[in-house]
Amino acid sequence: MKLLRYGPKGHEKPGLMDNTGTIRDLSAHVDDIAGDVLTPDGLARLGKIIADDLPAVDGASRIGPCVGRVGKFICIGLNYADHAAESGLPVPDEPVVFNKWTSAICGPNDDVEIPRGSKKTDWEVELGIVIGKPGRYIDEADALDHVAGYCVINDVSEREWQIERGGSWDKGKGCDTFGPTGPWLVTPDEAGDVGNLRMWLEVDGKRYQDGSTATMIFGIAHIIHYVSQFLSLQSGDVISTGTPPGVGMGQDPQVYLKGGETMRLGIEGLGEQTQKVVQA
Repeated sequence: MKLLRYGPKGHEKPGLMDNTGTIRDLSAHVDDIAGDVLTPDGLARLGKIIADDLPAVDGASRIGPCVGRVGKFICIGLNYADHAAESGLPVPDEPVVFNKWTSAICGPNDDVEIPRGSKKTDWEVELGIVIGKPGRYIDEADALDHVAGYCVINDVSEREWQIERGGSWDKGKGCDTFGPTGPWLVTPDEAGDVGNLRMWLEVDGKRYQDGSTATMIFGIAHIIHYVSQFLSLQSGDVISTGTPPGVGMGQDPQVYLKGGETMRLGIEGLGEQTQKVVQA
């Protein structure tokens, strides 16, 4: 299934994308794509619904973040060796874990705002994991059983605040609109080989990132296992798994967003995003 949320900001409704690319309204069955709806039992119930029996939605409707009521937005840094190299940092021995605040989450085609005072706003196309089955101290062999689905995330980052301003990375990662998520939550049965998906990002038509999830250092099962050693994972939590090379910080000379640009990005089988960059 391709599950999504559509409608005005803060008032999104649940939906699914049928095989013809038509959005179908799920409001009569669930109140949101969130919480218990994402558990194995919840997804099994949705899987029994016949898409053609659901009302069609106007295709012009805004697409919101594909998951609602996200409790935690967890990120993995430096998870591609070639991105670590362009960042001038060693390949980590363990996953680098940081957070984006849930207020960073926005729709896949919503505007991305450059924060006031920012000089180094950057981009990162990433594979997102959405947790379905809750758990703690999850065995790696069982980790994929805890996945509700996968999605595209743009891990927008303010590099000066992340690296040069002291403390953790979080202050440069969690600004409002720094987490476009979606367009769809694709369940594992339709996501393909998520360990080998092409991913890319363009700014004003110039392709900067062109990579594959195949070059991740730590795979999806290991990431879920590792994170669960430190905190419990609940249904609807999102984990963003790192980015391939080609970020603005890695260019020579470096390239950062100024406002007025258009970012376009996607992951094979998981959809595309397009964001206009504006000043906050």
